[in-house]
Amino acid sequence: MTGRYARIAFTPDVQRHQERHGSRGPYARMAEAAAPVPDPIGPDEAHFVGERDSFYMATVSETGWPYIQHRGGPEGFLKVLDPHTLAFADFRGNRQYISRGNLDHDDRVALFLMDYANAARMKVFGRARVVEAADDPDLMSRLAMPGYPAKVERAVLIDVEAYDWNCRQHIPQLLPRDAVEYTIRKLHDRVTELEARNGELTAQVTELRRGGGRPTG
Repeated sequence: MTGRYARIAFTPDVQRHQERHGSRGPYARMAEAAAPVPDPIGPDEAHFVGERDSFYMATVSETGWPYIQHRGGPEGFLKVLDPHTLAFADFRGNRQYISRGNLDHDDRVALFLMDYANAARMKVFGRARVVEAADDPDLMSRLAMPGYPAKVERAVLIDVEAYDWNCRQHIPQLLPRDAVEYTIRKLHDRVTELEARNGELTAQVTELRRGGGRPTG
């Protein structure tokens, strides 16, 4: 966890619970060491972001309710534009526009990026700004994913404030369907190959027994 993330996440109420349960000391030192500027996205973070095909984004409504939305697309649709900016093409969905409306009220967002196969997650605090498709065609082209049929309605750019690599404890290990299907196909092909070879050897043994010889395989 970065000190910047601790500064944002550890509010006075959170600190009181940390003190009560004995974890305040190291967390306080972490927050005190925070740099006065947003966390830069490093190579490890950029690589992790580039491999994701979905993430969760939380916004806050005008009435104070948190709202979490799943965003999905081809691998790499969430892009690192520079060390302080994430961006993604906002594909047309069910047209409820809850996240979009919430951002008119409050630009703060929280992202959860999950890698279930490797039990890893990255959490991000940021401030989002929306660019409508008609206002910046070049940006839309930069964020669009070739071959993906969804309509791009707008771009969402997120100025990263802080991030945290979270504990892997309790993350279920889930594997992508494509990877599982590929492995199953490979195993099926191997079983078919071995069954064919077994049939050939069985036929050889049967033939040799009929002729009084010994199998050579």
